[in-house]
Amino acid sequence: MVVSAFVVGAILNFAQTNDFIFTSQIIFGTNFNTYLLTVLILFIIYLGIYGVVNRFFYTSAIYFVFFMIYAVADRLKVIYRSEPILPSDLLMLRNSRSLLSMLTPGLIIKVGLILIVLVGGFIFLEKKYGQKMLHFKTWVRLILIGLMAFSIGIFYTADNTDSMTYKILAASGYTNSDSNINRSANSNGPMLTFLGNMYVDVMDKPAGYSKAKMLQIVEKYQAEAKSINKHRDNNNLQDQTLIFVLSESFSDPTRVPNISLNQDPMSNIRNLKNNTTSGLMMSSGYGGSTANMEYMALTGLAMNQFSNSLQTPYTQVVNKQDGPINIANSFKTSAAIHPYHGNFYNRNSVYKSFGIKSFKNIDTTGDAALKYSKTLPGMDYISDESAYNDAVWQVNQVTGGQFINLVTMQNHMPYTNDYDNNQFTNTGTGVSDDNRKQVNNYAKGMSYTDTSTLSFLNQLDQIDKPITVVWYGDHLPGIYDGNNLYENNIVEHQTDYFIYSNKYARNHNYGTTKLTNATQVTDPNGFIPLALEQMNQKVTPYYALLTEIQQKVPAMAKSIDENSDGLYVDENSKEIFKKDLTAEQKNLIADYKLVQYDLTAGQNYSKKLINK
Repeated sequence: MVVSAFVVGAILNFAQTNDFIFTSQIIFGTNFNTYLLTVLILFIIYLGIYGVVNRFFYTSAIYFVFFMIYAVADRLKVIYRSEPILPSDLLMLRNSRSLLSMLTPGLIIKVGLILIVLVGGFIFLEKKYGQKMLHFKTWVRLILIGLMAFSIGIFYTADNTDSMTYKILAASGYTNSDSNINRSANSNGPMLTFLGNMYVDVMDKPAGYSKAKMLQIVEKYQAEAKSINKHRDNNNLQDQTLIFVLSESFSDPTRVPNISLNQDPMSNIRNLKNNTTSGLMMSSGYGGSTANMEYMALTGLAMNQFSNSLQTPYTQVVNKQDGPINIANSFKTSAAIHPYHGNFYNRNSVYKSFGIKSFKNIDTTGDAALKYSKTLPGMDYISDESAYNDAVWQVNQVTGGQFINLVTMQNHMPYTNDYDNNQFTNTGTGVSDDNRKQVNNYAKGMSYTDTSTLSFLNQLDQIDKPITVVWYGDHLPGIYDGNNLYENNIVEHQTDYFIYSNKYARNHNYGTTKLTNATQVTDPNGFIPLALEQMNQKVTPYYALLTEIQQKVPAMAKSIDENSDGLYVDENSKEIFKKDLTAEQKNLIADYKLVQYDLTAGQNYSKKLINK
């Protein structure tokens, strides 16, 4: 059992890094103490399972099967999202069948065969030798189970600098580089990183936070709202229709370093971007974190200002809030559409908390069911064309205005299904030969999105009421394995966005054609103020603050650099270091952090006033 703990600890480290030499340096050199701590916990878990089952070989089967699945899952998540398995991912187990559908059949068969052989072998050993192995008395079993529970439970205080757990971890050399969770897992091992993130603070308390300070900020941005509103004509947002479209994994592959495609997969969208409000969006994810970009877009709050260890606001923040401020609050009628399972990222409960009145997904039935559910030939996910048709259907259900949040699924990983007559090929060192075909398939999917998006906007142009669309990609697909993510940090965290007002809106002063001020590079938290400006719409004090941030502060994102609390990028896609920000920018960020803390982790001093 001791030997097994050492072996499993090494396997988990290797699964995280996929580098034998680096893993050896970690476990036998620079981080030997954290490796020993991992081994100790693994051994205690082994004993705890033994206490539950009281049969050695059955215990071993459970132990090795669990950690084999854990190692494979961690490797896959690192490949596609550049981060390890985290506690917030456990909610996804409710959709285990859907998670399996994202894996290649070959991998499922290989892992399945290994598991069958492994379990079969242990069953044989138990039947043949099981009676000769150690069996514990009840009181010993209870002690072993309690020891396992205690050894895991103490990590609940791992972030508390005054706790014994923190001191033990620090003494072992454990460092939680939360701003780059993957590097933390590389050095500490994925299991310690997982346990160390069992509990996280939502956000560090900013200096000067108090009720008086928050009321002062509200007053400041009430005045700012009045100033902005002098130049805005419309004060009837509920009479307009605003649609947010998150286009799954959409980002221009021709912008990725060391990649060349034989033709443009997004010619229509490129033309739209040239003629509408548009630019690049700084994503706080690579290969994943869709819900985080969605959260920022809907609330206007920034991921990089939360506690570094907080990974998913949908599962770690919203469930603790009562009626959080978001753009749907500004509409009497609101709807969400996602052609996939509704409980992914806890969306079922999140949308209810946001006040969104209806949510159509593949699990809803009857009147709440999706109206369109076709897939592209040979593909698994509902097409963007079908998703857009559902959005148009929803637009037509309401006489006046409404808010619609559409999250597509067509271009979700994996990219191993072959499209018929795929004309796309790619060259260059930005992708390995193993992934080159995936890039071709991804480009083909993008071309379908390109066509259906233009058709969607043309349909909206035929509707006689004001409609504005905020359209954005959430992150790059995690398939560009030939490029170093750290060397290409900015470009591989930039996606595409545009804001489009339909013909009726443009002709009736409810929407403009193209804004150009501070639009070249933005962030998801800038979409609400950009949309309101596009719609010539008056703002609340909260949206006045977001307007100031969007126009005067460089675009921000969560950084993969563990020495930074955020990545700030200017209009030319160049990094701006926090120390080089102007005094005005620093003051705006300070106000922004205070408001974000107050609304998510503080006392809500400003909530009743700041969005009116």
